[in-house]
Amino acid sequence: MSGLNRRRGIALLALAGFFLSTYLFLYALGYYGELACGAGGGCDLVQGSRWARFLGFPVAGWGVGWYVAVFAAAMLGTRDGLGAAAWIPRMLAILTLGGLAFSIYLTALELWVIHAICRWCVGSAVITVAIFLLALPEFRALRRSA
Repeated sequence: MSGLNRRRGIALLALAGFFLSTYLFLYALGYYGELACGAGGGCDLVQGSRWARFLGFPVAGWGVGWYVAVFAAAMLGTRDGLGAAAWIPRMLAILTLGGLAFSIYLTALELWVIHAICRWCVGSAVITVAIFLLALPEFRALRRSA
């Protein structure tokens, strides 16, 4: 897959993640009374836990911001002239590695602390892993430029 198509794929996944996290963020802000989660009620338990906030702000809101930043970096990386800029792979590498680490942390909390699984959170984690995998060549670009 070419670098241009890879970055477009990252942007598309980030857009999907943006919509997913916006849904959860609107719920956290009180615009939805109940999440569409199916049987088990894990979503409400996870979203109502003390771990649903990070630094006093809903985790889903952080997700919205992260997905916007990833989308912007990936789209800028597809522009003529900007696509070859050295800061694009660096930004994508930092963002995706940070997002993956935070997603692993949140998933661990769900499994071993909260003891509940939120389908929407799992969806976001899967999108984050896919974005990270698509961004792996950006890490190689960093090594080549060093």
